[in-house]
Amino acid sequence: MTDVFDCADPDRRSDGIASAVGALKGGRLVVMPTDTVYGIAADAFDNSAVAALLAAKGRGRDMPVGVLVGSWHTIEGLVYTMPDGARQLIRAFWPGALSLVVAQAPSLHWDLGDARGTVMLRMPLHPVAIELLREVGPMAVSSANVSGRSAAVTAEEARNQLGDLVDVYLDAGRCEQGTASTIVDLTGAAPRILRAGPVSVERIAEVLGTDPGSLIA
Repeated sequence: MTDVFDCADPDRRSDGIASAVGALKGGRLVVMPTDTVYGIAADAFDNSAVAALLAAKGRGRDMPVGVLVGSWHTIEGLVYTMPDGARQLIRAFWPGALSLVVAQAPSLHWDLGDARGTVMLRMPLHPVAIELLREVGPMAVSSANVSGRSAAVTAEEARNQLGDLVDVYLDAGRCEQGTASTIVDLTGAAPRILRAGPVSVERIAEVLGTDPGSLIA
């Protein structure tokens, strides 16, 4: 049975977080708000749940799922080595609408899709998302929509697309940004922007001390 919790009500928010934690730890899916768009989430270390997430979206393994974290320090245990520029970008833009693609730690036994030893990480700027992440730990999260359709910016839009495939919907109103995060790839010889988003090329170039043109993939 699908439950929807209005997070504007403190009691419902508390009940919703508890219900979402139980669902995630039980291998089920949750839709939650972020600062960019609503996300469909699974425990990142539960491979069956991540597979269910991909199936719910109708998305193949060739489009691996990113991971959201609840603190700046969590990334240290998830990456092979901290690449050049990562700490500067994290200090400047986390929590916020910037995703970083890095080489993952070889010891991690998760299966996020065909990521070829990389992982996309982000810390969202949203109190409900952060509270949930700090309860559960790193979560595999993708935009809460069927692949090929528009990303959901309200819980209702997400539910209209994903329905009963999700156990818990945390409704915190319309997402502030309304567009997916900027993605920067840090796995190569130099940083490259893979997707434009709320954090501009110019701001990223300023933090990294580089020419904006060098960042365009």
